[in-house]
Amino acid sequence: MSRKKWNVCALDKELASDIAQEYDIDPFTALLLTSRGITDDEEIEEFFSDGGRLSDPFEIKDMDKAVARINLALEKDELIAVYGDYDADGVTATALLYSYLQLNGFRVISYIPDRNSEGYGLNKQAIKSLFDKGVNLIVTVDNGVSAYDETEYIKELGMDIVITDHHKVPERLPKAAAVVDPHRPDCPSMFKQWAGVGVAFKLICALSEGEEQELLSMFSDLVTIGTIGDIVSLTGENRTIVKHGLRAINEGNNLGIEYLKKVAGMEGKTLGATSVAFSLVPRINAIGRTGHASEALKLLLSEDIETAEKQADLVDKSNANRQELEKEIALEAQKQIENNPEMLNNRVLIFSGKNWHGGVIGIVAARLVQKYGKPCLVITDDGVEAKGSARSIDGFSLYDAISSCSELLSHYGGHVLAAGFGMKSENLPEFKKAIEEYAKKVQMPFPTVELDCKLRPEFINSDILDVIASLEPFGAGNPQPLFGLFGMRLHAISPIGGGKHLRLTFKRGESTITALLFGTAQSEFPYLVGDTLDLAVRLERNEYMGQVKVSVYIKDIRMSGTDDEKFLKSVRLYEKIKRKDHLTEKEAAFALPSRQFTGEVYRFIRDSGGWKHDTDVLCYRLNDDGANACKVLISIDALCELGILKNDRGNITLADTQKKVNLDNSALLSYLKNYKDNI
Repeated sequence: MSRKKWNVCALDKELASDIAQEYDIDPFTALLLTSRGITDDEEIEEFFSDGGRLSDPFEIKDMDKAVARINLALEKDELIAVYGDYDADGVTATALLYSYLQLNGFRVISYIPDRNSEGYGLNKQAIKSLFDKGVNLIVTVDNGVSAYDETEYIKELGMDIVITDHHKVPERLPKAAAVVDPHRPDCPSMFKQWAGVGVAFKLICALSEGEEQELLSMFSDLVTIGTIGDIVSLTGENRTIVKHGLRAINEGNNLGIEYLKKVAGMEGKTLGATSVAFSLVPRINAIGRTGHASEALKLLLSEDIETAEKQADLVDKSNANRQELEKEIALEAQKQIENNPEMLNNRVLIFSGKNWHGGVIGIVAARLVQKYGKPCLVITDDGVEAKGSARSIDGFSLYDAISSCSELLSHYGGHVLAAGFGMKSENLPEFKKAIEEYAKKVQMPFPTVELDCKLRPEFINSDILDVIASLEPFGAGNPQPLFGLFGMRLHAISPIGGGKHLRLTFKRGESTITALLFGTAQSEFPYLVGDTLDLAVRLERNEYMGQVKVSVYIKDIRMSGTDDEKFLKSVRLYEKIKRKDHLTEKEAAFALPSRQFTGEVYRFIRDSGGWKHDTDVLCYRLNDDGANACKVLISIDALCELGILKNDRGNITLADTQKKVNLDNSALLSYLKNYKDNI
């Protein structure tokens, strides 16, 4: 677990008290509202409303043109192709528009490209195949706004195209019958944060001429899954739609979704936005990554039990396959770190492998970011072409970084926190250098943990669950609350789940709580009974045999008294030294450990029988708040260099033969001393 900087939201208790009185809501609920910036009357009323008003779909630029062209297809009995995308947003958008058009008498077929052989968006081969089937009009969902050349090809073939999309708009729009994208600079719509399926829903609202409530009851479940899956902000109209959609999902309106819930182990359970995000969405995404997304489309459109059961089983098996592929690539990436530990000193981590499955590298990149706390790029290379997926931390724009290397790329796209790209394999070495050069020019932010507030352990009871539930649905723009439990004394450690997870008991004052830490074995847990720790936790309802209890899940953990910023800055200085970057006189002087300091590090590791845990915990054991992390790491490197210690993939032990050494013989220490003296 990489060390992160913990930020506790500044709270306005006086304002929260006023809101609680005015709206007759729980004071703690009001406090959490203020932490999210929801403070004015209209925002508060909309936040708690079950029937928020949906805007006029014709506010979106070109919606009138899209409706006119689609209705013309009905009049002329033309064949329409709904052209979608292979992720949860694109699949649900395709299912939504296809179903609506079919129910209303249009002649319609659907098409979703293969992720691995065709890639994202429109392509000329697919267009030609649709032309050969007699298609007169293509309507895109969740794609198309950048497809200028493909749109020209459609016109050459004598077809028309209506584009509905929600992605960033290029400088030159395709010459389509309509381009419906709220991010167009000339689009007057007030709300812009729809997913692709949200834009498709606004289209059918426009086609239906004011039957929004009926359409919500029919399709809000599909819109909800796609909206949650695309991680767009669950505010405004999205919040309204998702509230409706969660009810529809739990009521079982869609046969395919019911069987999807069944294979996900969610049958009979009440699903919230979080459980949709972690149980249903990954399965729809998985079939698009490792198989063909049309199989997920068949599931969502299924009208009989046999088809629904078959397709749900296929989707679930694809998800299991995705998990295995992801695990294999993550292990290979980890081996690259083990074989070349100096990689970790890079500002941006780039992993590449031969013929890694392109459908899962984005998920692997996201997991690596969590593990290492740095922007990560994961690239699959077949020897001719290299394709990559990247994920970042808040404050470092991947899109800008990759754009700076555009001359090396055949294609790229994305946004601040996630991006994809491709290039000739021969350009890969230069690309890696170019990304690191770009990162040198920008101030790299620290990874962060954002806490809604500090919480006293005695307040953890069933009442707080009602407060949390009142803020649902959770997602982008309205995350599930994360609370800080500070100064908790570790009382007991119990392995669970075959030793893969831990149940931890903490005490503070008269209060005792039990919390779960997943994905950490006891041998990997660096803390000892008696340690005083800070916890970042999520609280969830656990109902069993009619009794409701609060489950406490640890999302991050640190020693109380650790100064995150001092520690992270000190580690950044160490990485700078290891990269042989230019240092200031102050940096060189600060980084150089004294003989006494290095001796203390050695004696602690010797007396502890070695060290294999995080540096921040080692600093704490050395009675340091983290500010001297650089000195600690330099001391360990010097002692390893001189043969006193051994570093085997982060496991620091005493060398087999102990001998007296002169620290002046360390090349690393000499480098720092000479650097300092020669500045």
